[in-house]
Amino acid sequence: MQLNEIAELALKIREKYHLLEKKHHGSEWTIEEDALAFLTDASLVGRLTMSQQGRWPSGDEDLSQLKHKLGESVWWLIVLSQRMNIDICEVVETFLKNTEDKLSNIK
Repeated sequence: MQLNEIAELALKIREKYHLLEKKHHGSEWTIEEDALAFLTDASLVGRLTMSQQGRWPSGDEDLSQLKHKLGESVWWLIVLSQRMNIDICEVVETFLKNTEDKLSNIK
């Protein structure tokens, strides 16, 4: 899948969650609530990475949870960028190009 296709699917899934939020809480989560959810998942990536690297007591399901939280973190970034009217595909492409240019003289 291309990043633009991933982004499209991510936003369709987020719309389903918005429906659940309206059903259970009467309104959609705010952008700030989405950002907090992302930070929570990103923190779990850190803890699960420590476990995967043998630096934190591990459980049997840690690798599958790490994979899930990595994917979920990317999903949240797509959702957040869309909600703030930022084209995630464009910003990732720009970041990669700028970083590649900065590092082009390193051999």
